Amino acid sequence: MPIKIPSDLPAYDVLTREGVMVMSEEQAARQDIRPQKIALLNLMPKKIQTETQFARLIGATPLQIELTLIRMSGHESKNTSSEHMEEFYRPFQEMKDEKFDGLIITGAPIEHLDFDEVTYWDELREVFEWTQTNVHCTFGVCWGGMAMINHFHGVKKHLLKDKAFGCFRHKNLSPASPFLRGFSDDFVVPVSRWTEVKQDEIDAVPELVTLLGSDEVGPCLVADPSHRALYVFNHFEYDSDTLKQEYDRDVANGTPARVPVNYYPDDDPAKKPLNRWKSQAHLLYGNWISEIYLTTPYDIDKIGVESSDLRG
Repeated sequence: MPIKIPSDLPAYDVLTREGVMVMSEEQAARQDIRPQKIALLNLMPKKIQTETQFARLIGATPLQIELTLIRMSGHESKNTSSEHMEEFYRPFQEMKDEKFDGLIITGAPIEHLDFDEVTYWDELREVFEWTQTNVHCTFGVCWGGMAMINHFHGVKKHLLKDKAFGCFRHKNLSPASPFLRGFSDDFVVPVSRWTEVKQDEIDAVPELVTLLGSDEVGPCLVADPSHRALYVFNHFEYDSDTLKQEYDRDVANGTPARVPVNYYPDDDPAKKPLNRWKSQAHLLYGNWISEIYLTTPYDIDKIGVESSDLRG
């Protein structure tokens, strides 16, 4: 089954060319099934790139997905046209009475700020609480995951001396987890962040279970069954050239930049980077969608009423 997105959303043409099954509103209406309602709260500056990355992953399952794009109500994007935001995004305050099977909260390039210094922090905390009554399962990504784990459990984010930047080896710490079906024991994941959460502080919270981790860059994927949430601090969703774009941008701006670790062949930026995480990315988000499908109430109005803890 395909993902249902507006036919004039830029991601529609991109995913169609890649062979991902997409359908318009008119096509979806002819199918007599209940689609999985997934929302994307997009906090990244490059909205179109980010929405395409996540649509690619959640649209690759056998289920019909209905994607809703959400933005913070009082925050205006400086890097995406107002026309795009007005046409495709809905402010949180206008749709918070609705219910969703899943919600993805992206990262944001504001790691240097304390959480309470973020202009939309109060509304984002409202979103976190809203997930407990209106969303069956939430996926917090990078800064979004750090913000959510801090809100619910007080786990802090810590500034790194040097940016964690590149493709780092990770270990499968919980092979029996339904979110890790098909995962290898050892694999690489793109990382791009100036902050970290520490494993000992996660271990101090009995409700949290670390599923993936790295000896070099710490915990990667944490399950929070009591809040029906996953927190991932690295970037499975990245395109093959996303780290290259970040590196080239820093070089062009004269910003001190190290070559991303274990990314270019022979660590040579003149060579084309190879994507070695795509299969694990599709597994992770496919397993997440599958677990939502298996556990969410058929009557969407019962989300938050009959929703039970997810398995870790």
